Amino acid sequence: MTVITRFPPSPTGMMHIGNARTALFNYLYARHMGGKFVIRIEDTDRARHSDEAVQVILDSLDWLGLDYDNTPESQFANKQRHIDVAHEMLAKGNAYKCYCTPEELQEMRDTMKEEGRIVAYNGKWRDKPESEAPADAPFVVRMKAPQDGHTVVSDEVQGDVKVENKQLDDMIILRSDGTPTYMLAVVVDDHDMGITHVMRGDDHLNNTFRQNVIYDLLGWDKPRYAHLPLIHGPSGGKLSKRHGSVSVEEFKNEGYLPETVNNYLLRLGWSHGDDEIISMQEAIKLFDFDGINKSAAKFDYAKLESLNAHYMVEADNDRLVDLVTPFIKQKFNIDLDEPKKKTLLAGMNGLKERAKTLVQLADEARFYIADITSYDEKAKKHLDQYLVFMLKGLKDKFKVLDNFNHDVIEAACRALAEEQAEGKLGKVMMPLRAALTGTDKSPSLFEVAEVLGKEEVIKRLDAAIEFIEK
Repeated sequence: MTVITRFPPSPTGMMHIGNARTALFNYLYARHMGGKFVIRIEDTDRARHSDEAVQVILDSLDWLGLDYDNTPESQFANKQRHIDVAHEMLAKGNAYKCYCTPEELQEMRDTMKEEGRIVAYNGKWRDKPESEAPADAPFVVRMKAPQDGHTVVSDEVQGDVKVENKQLDDMIILRSDGTPTYMLAVVVDDHDMGITHVMRGDDHLNNTFRQNVIYDLLGWDKPRYAHLPLIHGPSGGKLSKRHGSVSVEEFKNEGYLPETVNNYLLRLGWSHGDDEIISMQEAIKLFDFDGINKSAAKFDYAKLESLNAHYMVEADNDRLVDLVTPFIKQKFNIDLDEPKKKTLLAGMNGLKERAKTLVQLADEARFYIADITSYDEKAKKHLDQYLVFMLKGLKDKFKVLDNFNHDVIEAACRALAEEQAEGKLGKVMMPLRAALTGTDKSPSLFEVAEVLGKEEVIKRLDAAIEFIEK
């Protein structure tokens, strides 16, 4: 048997991070088993459907690197197939037409509530002959659910879950306008696509019992199920916008790397010993149902940021230059030409160790690729009339240097410290840092000076001296 898993999002907005984890788990299991991972767009709700939202979903999957093995299917496009299956069930006596009016259904619900019974359709039209149907009256089509005994779902995560069949009412499979319901469409599509494993949130567990009735009535093999615990917010409730970002698109725009998001989502509901850093290649090798947690996980934004800092350091420098370029453009309206990209690349080792996101990396990198036109308040403390002689001394020493590399720059700074600051290197470095970066924090200053180059360093020293003297 070839394992086939699916990810069936509804295109109504951005991809929620919980849906992204569901996609990831389905992807990993399919790849682990040498099977297929397929996409189905559940777009039957035409009032809320958006082509733009479909593209956002596909873009999010692409950004995460979750490649799929089909051309994404449209559930709406399969509408006639769903209708045909419902009529097949009618013909075989596994479904029936229900002519109850909305008023009758409401009265039915009210009576059951008053009597303390489970609120469900009472099967009024289940066994009535067609001859008793009102002339030209609208109807829905309901499936015939079992009325006695119980049903068990053997779940890969939750174990065996039992429900009394009296709780499964005769669910509608065709609406009064002849359109199929979601519950029918899902079963038909999963069957037709050959889905062997359905992995989804445990909030779908109740749906599974009802969908399995349809499988049984049609005589189709049921998939194996794995219902995943939900992701909660830091406070323990449902993860929502009040906690912060909740969609893949938002995390991307905030400067997180896709490998970070994948790693974090993997550990948010699955574990392999105490391992925290798990690459996609390792995850494919290791992933199985045994490692899925049964309880809900809490989303920890600080932990995500810390993990991203790790992957930033591990990332290829050329790739980081490409990734940070649009953030620099967005924040500072600076277009990086090749010389600026080369400068940024040369300084990347020092920069990426100080940034937890690409947004922070853009902030850290600004002094490399933009003129220093102002100094922040902390930098100004080191740019005053009592320290101007230090900048002039640095300028004199740098001007005569033939080689302008890390070691030579350091030696010149230490020599000035001995001459002018009783050997205290910090007295030299703080005004130099302020002059070169416009702030009081930066990567190794000897590295910064080497990357900027002799001409640019002297230019910035001149600008700082002019700032002080004015």
